[in-house]
Amino acid sequence: MSEIDTFQRGRTARDSAIPAAAMLPAAERLVGVGFRCWLQGFQTSDIGCWEVAWDEFSRAVGPQAAKPLMTELACWVRAVQDSAERRIEVFPAQCRRFCRDECLAISMVAACQHSTCPAFRACAVALLGCDEVEEAIEGAENFARCLRDAGQVLSPGTAFMGAGLVLPTPRNLC
Repeated sequence: MSEIDTFQRGRTARDSAIPAAAMLPAAERLVGVGFRCWLQGFQTSDIGCWEVAWDEFSRAVGPQAAKPLMTELACWVRAVQDSAERRIEVFPAQCRRFCRDECLAISMVAACQHSTCPAFRACAVALLGCDEVEEAIEGAENFARCLRDAGQVLSPGTAFMGAGLVLPTPRNLC
C-alpha cells in the first residue's frame, strides 16, 4: 500500500482543503504529493521529502519511468518557487488533505495536459501571486507531458478544481 493511501489521520482541515486519498484519482494524488514533497525538500533541505516523492512515483509507474518524472517535477517545482512572489504553502507530508496551493498546482498540471490555456494561466497567476508565470507554465507543461507519457493522465475536470481557489485564503491547518 502506498504512502498516499496510508497517510495518518490529521486534524480536520477547513473548507478550502480537500481530502487527498478519498476524492482524487491516482494521477491527481501523485501530482499533489509530488508537488508537496518536492517543495518541502527545497524549503527544508531534507532529502527525506524527495525520497517520499521518489517512492510514490516509482511505485506508481516503475523506477525507469519515474526517473524522467522526477527530473520534470523538480524543474517545475523549482520554477514555481523561483517565480513566486509569495510563499507557496503545502501541508505536512502525513496530511490527508491538499491545501489551496497544492490544489492550484494539481489544477495547473491537469490544465496543461488538456490544453485549457485560460485555466492553467489563471491557476499559475493565483499560485505564484504574480503575472510572470511563463517559466512555471513551461515547467508544468513539460511535467504534464512526461506524466502522460508514463500513463498518468489527470481528469479534464481537475483543470477547473482550482477555479474557486484563485483568491488567497488564510493558511488552513491539516
